[in-house]
Amino acid sequence: MKYKLLSDADIKAIDALKEFHGGAAEINQTIKKMRDFETRKKILAERGFGDMISDAEELIKKFPKVEDFEKEINPSYNHDYGIATSQVSGFQGAYVTHHFMKKVAETAQTNPVFVPAEMISVVALTDYYVYSGDLMATLSMTENIMQTSKFCSTNLIGIPHPETRFKNLEEVTGKTFHRADLGEGMSAIILKNQGTPFGNFGGIEVADDNHLFYLDGITRTAKENGADFFLNPSWSSIIAACYFGRDIPNLNFKISMLLATQNTMQFRMLLNIINEYIRDDNTTPIYEVNIGNGVSPHNFIQCAKDLKESGIKGVSLAAHIRINPDLGLEDFDWTDNAHKVLESGTDMTYKYESDGTRRELDTMAAYFMPEDERRANADKIGDVIYYKALRATNDGKDMMKKGIRVVFGKGSY
Repeated sequence: MKYKLLSDADIKAIDALKEFHGGAAEINQTIKKMRDFETRKKILAERGFGDMISDAEELIKKFPKVEDFEKEINPSYNHDYGIATSQVSGFQGAYVTHHFMKKVAETAQTNPVFVPAEMISVVALTDYYVYSGDLMATLSMTENIMQTSKFCSTNLIGIPHPETRFKNLEEVTGKTFHRADLGEGMSAIILKNQGTPFGNFGGIEVADDNHLFYLDGITRTAKENGADFFLNPSWSSIIAACYFGRDIPNLNFKISMLLATQNTMQFRMLLNIINEYIRDDNTTPIYEVNIGNGVSPHNFIQCAKDLKESGIKGVSLAAHIRINPDLGLEDFDWTDNAHKVLESGTDMTYKYESDGTRRELDTMAAYFMPEDERRANADKIGDVIYYKALRATNDGKDMMKKGIRVVFGKGSY
């Protein structure tokens, strides 16, 4: 007997949540509207970020260009090789991102840094971050000015939220959320597996019906800011996201390596989930899968073959090249493996959680700083992502010299 991944009761609750937010068409259109740069700039000027955005528009003019490097080396690209897409994690809000831009502009002639094609942020979706303009300013600098193709935000379901939000969701969905009263009208979902202050990154443990709270968080964020790409580290929230987003093309998800797709069996499990709620055109809300750090290049290539044979369209596969020392194996380096994958003709997104030097604040702890502490350390965290992007740039240059085509953000072209 084959069991449906979502029960009728699950589907009813998810459908009710979607209608609570205005329905698929309205959600999709609102996201599109809030991605418009002029719309964002007007809102940000009202919220106190106008000068930052104006400065960022000047800084991008000083960024180094990929074409200048190509003129220098005159690469001969091998079209039998795969395409490498650059990705850097740690763009922790507006002040950090703005410092990164200043650093790139300042060092354009000495240590050229190209804009990563994709960027990841692990900032908790607090009401301040979502509604103050901080996230919108970050998206304006990354998506509109630096023109990265994807900016991924992270919903940590264990953070505090207004108690009224829980009550509304319970009324809408008919489900109950097990939470703690934090006082002053705030509550938080109780997480049992406290791997971090947020409980295993606040997302891996998505027990009972907490996937509904995950979906509510990303939908509110998307409608408010035009954010269209979210990290998804839980099997249950992935299933729910595939169903929820099947008729919302402006809503996409990245699957975290923390999900542990470490081999082809686990990857095929994921393909079965995607296929269960596939769109009519064979696309899926899952835009990208970060294959686990334990995988071999052989199995990465096999996952790519399985994906191609599945007929599922529009999904990219990513691998960490360097990782934080507190995230996994010390001195982890997947560079040689990445070259093997690309030289096999397999496309891949090459990602930097670290630049590999263990510099200050190149830690997972930096992802969980309170807003005021993160702003106070914006220059140090900005330096961290600058050096990650520098590593991604230099490794990308090495690939280009070998004839591998590399994709960076459009702000570098």
